[in-house]
Amino acid sequence: MPAADEPLRDLVRHVAGSTGLPIGVAARVVADVLAYFDETTEDYVRRRHSELHARGRKNAEIWAQLIAELGARPTRAGELTERQLRRIVYG
Repeated sequence: MPAADEPLRDLVRHVAGSTGLPIGVAARVVADVLAYFDETTEDYVRRRHSELHARGRKNAEIWAQLIAELGARPTRAGELTERQLRRIVYG
């Protein structure tokens, strides 16, 4: 494994050690979490809007929730306004 992957190896070892998971399972968990956070801001906004809309939420509630969720994500996109969110979803 290249030296650039050393932080991932350390993370996998940490997850395995702190959870008792076998190394292979810990590696899959780490890969899954990294893939989840690799989603672009635009894709995240579209996906969450669709999910929340399907649950019957109104756009005014959805925009406020998305702004809060985006602010809490580890890989922040910067603050987006409701107008910017609408443009992502509706073009």
